[in-house]
Amino acid sequence: MKENHLGAGDDNGAPAVPVEWRFARFCLVGIFLFTLVYALYFARDFFMPVILAFLLALMLTPVVRFLSKRGVPAPLSATLLVLFSVGTIGIAGYFLSGPVIALVNDAPSIGRRVAERLAEIRHPFEKVMEVSEQVEKATSATEEPGVQKVVVAQPGIVSQAAGNLLSAGTSAAITFVLSLFLLASGTMFYEKIIQSFTRLSEKKRALRVVYDVEREISRYLLTVALINGGLGMAIGAGLWVIGVPNAAIWGIAAALLNFLPYIGAAATIIVVAAISLITFDTLAYALLAPAYVIFCNVVEGQLVTPLVVGRRLEINAVAIFIAVAFWSWLWGFIGALIAVPLLVVIKVFCDHFDRLRHIGNFLSAQQTSVDEEDEPNPATPAAAA
Repeated sequence: MKENHLGAGDDNGAPAVPVEWRFARFCLVGIFLFTLVYALYFARDFFMPVILAFLLALMLTPVVRFLSKRGVPAPLSATLLVLFSVGTIGIAGYFLSGPVIALVNDAPSIGRRVAERLAEIRHPFEKVMEVSEQVEKATSATEEPGVQKVVVAQPGIVSQAAGNLLSAGTSAAITFVLSLFLLASGTMFYEKIIQSFTRLSEKKRALRVVYDVEREISRYLLTVALINGGLGMAIGAGLWVIGVPNAAIWGIAAALLNFLPYIGAAATIIVVAAISLITFDTLAYALLAPAYVIFCNVVEGQLVTPLVVGRRLEINAVAIFIAVAFWSWLWGFIGALIAVPLLVVIKVFCDHFDRLRHIGNFLSAQQTSVDEEDEPNPATPAAAA
């Protein structure tokens, strides 16, 4: 009867874990994950800037270390890099604000003009639209005439915009200030992590994990930033040749939106298609601009990024889609922005532990393996051990 309550032992003859213990552990893990998601959702105003700061610090730490080896103090290089990041984001936002505001103001007229241009291919769907309108009218007609509808008053647009702007400004300030502290501290943060372990093997593993995560995430983010910049330049130049107005602005928008997997490319194609339809007279020539954007995104996604980033950091497409959907639901635009970098961090972390390696293999597009006996780079600050 005892065998019914025990799981099968492993190949090394280790004692089997009771089924009740495994079930209890499974329940505890589920409760922990549920609590974690609950905390991330309701405390997003705190966790969001903190995670963004850590990702920004991981991306820029190799640059700070490179400048430190050439005599530039870490606080000075960190301050310059953070100011450069703030300036780049501010300049991009400034140049994009005008066209975005114009698009929002002209949205009704743009919608009418696009509908007129697509009228010739809209005829098969008109019957479906008429049926849906008739159903809506029939539903509204069944309401009792004496029933009053209660409408909950919402805050004004100005107050909502002011609140969102204040929240975004606070989050941005926390992100950049915290990233500045992390960069200026040099290796002190890593040393504190390693000193929390007692055994030498644990110190070596912690050092290897920390520097592997830093190296891979910085390489990934910097490489993707350069690739997206080149994609934006190519799209902007091509749209300028085609004759799309504000081609440089749409190139910048394409570069920024491409940080969002799938969503960014689709948004760029839709916006460029709408602008082309209301700009050019012939439908065939109007479709040339979105076709060119699709071509550029296909070349970037299928050739350039896999070739430059490498197969080792190539993530499973299913995992990317699930992560983008989950983090978009959790944190909106910022969540979709950090979904892939967080997947890279999780994959590199899981590759260093036998019990988590199956998760790293699932996230990877190919079978991966990590040598557990690799020694940390001697150039790294071994004094932390």
